[in-house]
Amino acid sequence: MNLSALAVDRLKNRSDFLRAARGVRRIVPSITLEVCATPSRWAKPGRLRVGFTATKKLGIAVVRNRARRRLRAAAAQLLPLYGLPGNDYVLVARRETLSRPFEGLLADLASALQAAHSRLGRSKAGDSV
Repeated sequence: MNLSALAVDRLKNRSDFLRAARGVRRIVPSITLEVCATPSRWAKPGRLRVGFTATKKLGIAVVRNRARRRLRAAAAQLLPLYGLPGNDYVLVARRETLSRPFEGLLADLASALQAAHSRLGRSKAGDSV
C-alpha cells in the first residue's frame, strides 16, 4: 500500500460531471466509474477530484442518498491510496450499490480503478489495487 495518500476535492459543477462522462468509463456490478483529466485551471499537485451521482431510476430520495453515502464511504477508503493526481473521478450508483456487501463494493471500485487507469495508460508505479 502507498503510505502517502492523496488529497481529495469534490466535484460540484454540472460541467465537471459532463466532462467526466465523456472520458473513460468502466462499468462493474455495483458502480459505474467515469474518469477524465482535471482541467489545468483546477489541477493542483497531489490532488484529485471526485463526484458522486445517483439517478432517479434508483428510487426515491432516501434510496438515492443511501447509495451516494455508500459510494462516498468506498471512495474515501480507496481513492486517496489508489487514485491518480490530476484526474476527475465520478462514481455513479447502480441498483447493486444498495444491496452489495461493502467489501464487494470496495472490490468493484478497486477493479474499476485498475481498468480505468490501464485504459488511460497510466498507473502508480509499483501499486496494484
